Amino acid sequence: MLRKLAILAVLAGAAGLAVFWYITTPVSVAANTLAAYTPNLDNGRVMFFAGGCASCHAIPKQADRTRLGGGLGLTSPFGTFYVPNISPDMKDGIGAWSEANFVTAMWKGTSPDGSHYFPAFPYPSYQRMRLEDIRDLFAYLKTLPAVQGKVRDHDVAFPFNVRRNLGGWKFLFLDGQPFRPDASKSAQWNRGAYLVNGPGHCAECHSPRNLLGGIESGKRFAGGPNPEGEGWVPNITQKGLGKWSEKEIAYLLETGDLPDGDSVGSTMTQVIRNTSQLPADDRTAMAVYLKSLPPVEGPPRPKKK
Repeated sequence: MLRKLAILAVLAGAAGLAVFWYITTPVSVAANTLAAYTPNLDNGRVMFFAGGCASCHAIPKQADRTRLGGGLGLTSPFGTFYVPNISPDMKDGIGAWSEANFVTAMWKGTSPDGSHYFPAFPYPSYQRMRLEDIRDLFAYLKTLPAVQGKVRDHDVAFPFNVRRNLGGWKFLFLDGQPFRPDASKSAQWNRGAYLVNGPGHCAECHSPRNLLGGIESGKRFAGGPNPEGEGWVPNITQKGLGKWSEKEIAYLLETGDLPDGDSVGSTMTQVIRNTSQLPADDRTAMAVYLKSLPPVEGPPRPKKK
């Protein structure tokens, strides 16, 4: 009897390991699935600002926001993630990447060497992006200055530093679904929804997260603790923006000025540096979408001492 139980335990363990290995296998986009394409650099520039690439990837404390040498440290409950070099440098950046490598990173969160990226890189939002927008962005990045210098490794402790485990995280929180327009809504609303949920990745900061670091179901855009550990990210559903007009939201995205005469601070200033460069129609579209979000009660904000 004990021998049979032991055999069953071994078989169950082997089956469990096989399932784990299967669901944690990194996924890539094959180059032969990408049809011939002529990039639109103007659209690539729009995606660059919509995606806030410079906010994280520009070299810290230097004025030229096109020098994407990385190095910024992003603190989190799981450790500190250091943003990589995504300049066109052939050795230290993405200059040697193929277009399929870039699409894979954006859609699947998988690196060219076949390992999982940590979701500090917001591919759960970037997976919503249209293929042509990603290809345009890649082409635009290739026009920016090449910057030498490899960024240090992440400072993440065991077991969170085991990249294979991120396949389990993706299994839970990465659905692989592109943005799907809502036929009942206007083209303007759909453009705003795309920018906010895709390249703009607004929910990545403006949503509370569970113990595994996934966005809490049903509380998207409801605000919560700053993922970097300091301060509070506001609720941007109608629970938080109910008194704001679409015009005021669009003006904020252009100037950083709040309706009460104050202005945004902290990391939101970097967001405004990007959204201010978008076409006015895109800022208005984002405002229309944000104004349409139903009120969602977020986590209680700690009382000031």
